[in-house]
Amino acid sequence: MMIKRKIYGFITVGLLLSSCSKLDLNPLSQGSSETWNATVEEINMSLNGLYKHVFWPADDNSWTDDFIYRESVNAIIGATINGQTDFVNDWWLNAYKCIARANNVLESVGRASGELTEDQINTFIAEARFIRACQYAKLLTHYGNIIYTEKTLEIEEAQQMEQADPQLVLTKIYEDFDFAAGYLKTSYGANELKRATVGAALAMKARIALQMQDWRTASDASEACINLGEYALHTDFSELFLSRTKNSPETIFGLPRSVAMQVTLGGLQDYIPRIAGGYGAMVPTWDLFNAFLCSDGLPIDQSSLYNPQEPFQNRDPRCAATIVEFSTPHIGFIYQPHPDTLQVRRTSDSQGVENRDNRAIAPFASYTGLLWKKGVDEDWLQNSWQAEPDQIIIRYADVLLMYAEAKTELGEIDQSVLDAINQVRARAYGVTAAEMDSYPAITVTAQTALRQLIRTERRMEFAFEGIRYMDLIRWRLAEKILNTPIYGLLDPEELREKVVKNGLWFFPQVTPIDENGIADFSSMAASGLIKQIVIRKFDASRQYLWPIPTSEVLTSGLKQNPNY
Repeated sequence: MMIKRKIYGFITVGLLLSSCSKLDLNPLSQGSSETWNATVEEINMSLNGLYKHVFWPADDNSWTDDFIYRESVNAIIGATINGQTDFVNDWWLNAYKCIARANNVLESVGRASGELTEDQINTFIAEARFIRACQYAKLLTHYGNIIYTEKTLEIEEAQQMEQADPQLVLTKIYEDFDFAAGYLKTSYGANELKRATVGAALAMKARIALQMQDWRTASDASEACINLGEYALHTDFSELFLSRTKNSPETIFGLPRSVAMQVTLGGLQDYIPRIAGGYGAMVPTWDLFNAFLCSDGLPIDQSSLYNPQEPFQNRDPRCAATIVEFSTPHIGFIYQPHPDTLQVRRTSDSQGVENRDNRAIAPFASYTGLLWKKGVDEDWLQNSWQAEPDQIIIRYADVLLMYAEAKTELGEIDQSVLDAINQVRARAYGVTAAEMDSYPAITVTAQTALRQLIRTERRMEFAFEGIRYMDLIRWRLAEKILNTPIYGLLDPEELREKVVKNGLWFFPQVTPIDENGIADFSSMAASGLIKQIVIRKFDASRQYLWPIPTSEVLTSGLKQNPNY
């Protein structure tokens, strides 16, 4: 018997060769017969496919002021993003593929009504709507003016679709998350496959609401998630991001990785020190390093505890948990980028070995002298540079700080706001929020001051997690921060003459920090004490939204976003 195949989107066989970035509303990887999704097994197969990692990309750290890859720039920090940029097309295409498959489940799940109760069917519907909402939220925050559909489409229908009002899309996203929160499980047992939950729906609703500056909805959704009582901060901040930490009570929604299943975090050599076989190429910026507060809760330019020649001392513990502290063990060796340190100790046998992380020996060692520590572990050296930490999409610390941000923007600053922030900060110090003498607890209630403290807290807490980019977009700070240079170490001989011989290693001066938490390196640069590595550019007239893929504009008549 011949099976009639519907065309669900703009892709036809002829277009696949010429326009691979076309809006894809056809769930090609699923069963295409009109009887599919008639059993629990088939529905689960369809839903499992919606959790593929390709459908859940994170914003790249290199799009922010936290990250540098030697002297390179990219489409975001080089202001060259356009409708043909690779990730612009990939995110669009994969989001609509996932939406199409979710819609297909929603249209066909009723076929299993003979063997499922109404509540069971609603649970499956809730999961598909949760995933659809997540995909539309990603499209809305990045592209703004998007196609919205809740059904699979014949090609004639698809060709006539117009971009939807963003506010309508946001309303529909909320409706999906609300339905999901009403029918999904609150939690899963230890031996159950963990999927979307009530908490995930509330947390992701809070995230899109916050990004769209709908403070009331963000506040209500994050508070509801907190009040579930299902989540807790992981006891040890550093351990949370390691491969051996699975299903942390802090993870609200995430995806597992597995070396055995070939679903891994790759590209690891760029983060590993050269002495351990890596490249030490993708590294933290000085912007990030200087953003970490001192242990008295003050910025480095206001704290008497800060010493620019010993920059890791007396800092928020997340500083050394995120960036490798000098003269400490890391991936089997003592890390020290000092130009006169030609040998370092191997920790396994205390033998001295050539210091390949010294730019006097290895010119392509870290240009800032810094390396990432957060999440980096010795298991990264195994399995052909593949590792399997959980992909955390949203965690409890984010919900707490979203709640604090939303309430602050509403002007509803009360003890619950301070408690939410202090829970996150206290965990970094290894104490409870109630032990206020053991960490720099936040007591400020003035809106402007608290707003800045929350922004700094987010930067310290979420560095290297793909969070910073959308924070900069939401706060409209990208045009200020991403139009400044990235600075790093002078070349070795000049570094010795101008800095080391004068006793000024590591930072020659205290770096001023402005009201937005942005470091100002201009004085050191003017004195020739540091080196400009990269000039960043961000075009505020257009880059707060991404462009619509060019292929969609040319062949489907979609309107391009302004100034692209």
